[in-house]
Amino acid sequence: MEIKLREYQNQDFNELVNIVRETWQYDKFCNSKTANKLAQVFLSSCLTNYTFSQVAVLKDKVVGIILAKDIKQHKCPFKNRIKQLLAILSLYLTKEGRKVSKIFADVSQIDKQLLKNCTTPYSAELSLFVVNSTCRNTGIGKVLFQSVIEYMNRQKLNNFYLFTDTSCNYGFYEHQGMIRRYEKEHNFIVNNQLTKMNFFIYDYLCNNTYKKDKF
Repeated sequence: MEIKLREYQNQDFNELVNIVRETWQYDKFCNSKTANKLAQVFLSSCLTNYTFSQVAVLKDKVVGIILAKDIKQHKCPFKNRIKQLLAILSLYLTKEGRKVSKIFADVSQIDKQLLKNCTTPYSAELSLFVVNSTCRNTGIGKVLFQSVIEYMNRQKLNNFYLFTDTSCNYGFYEHQGMIRRYEKEHNFIVNNQLTKMNFFIYDYLCNNTYKKDKF
């Protein structure tokens, strides 16, 4: 199995929307049209928040992405911000879209509180990490994660953090040496049913021992 890594390209967007939508199971919250809009809002928001990207390609198909942000060096391109705003506007045009968007707002507040609890001055953030469910346990996730570690070391970034929750395979991060710092439980009402989730912030201390290969 030959995995190719490259930087994110605009033509990757729709395929990654599908991966995000399936991974976070947005169709459980709403109809298919709104679920697709939710995934577009999420992905376009992540694309305003990175300085490093790697997309995993397997047999000419996009199967995963990882984004990281050097906090001091980050500057969001204007076109990315416009794309995010248009995605949010499209979601808000429907009653169901406005309703499910409240979940995003709640999660955003939870993430802010988790970060506030950490007194560590972070150099970077891992802002998105997702792999197609059909390709999990194949090593693709580890390859993508290692690309971020190498980026952090090249840039001499001391540490980074990420947000995750119980809807994801958060145990993966512990296997990669990340430390869970704080967590928060929250209850959502989804389709008139109570859904309980736990949200986490993890961090990683980089060793900055990257050495450039010599040929």
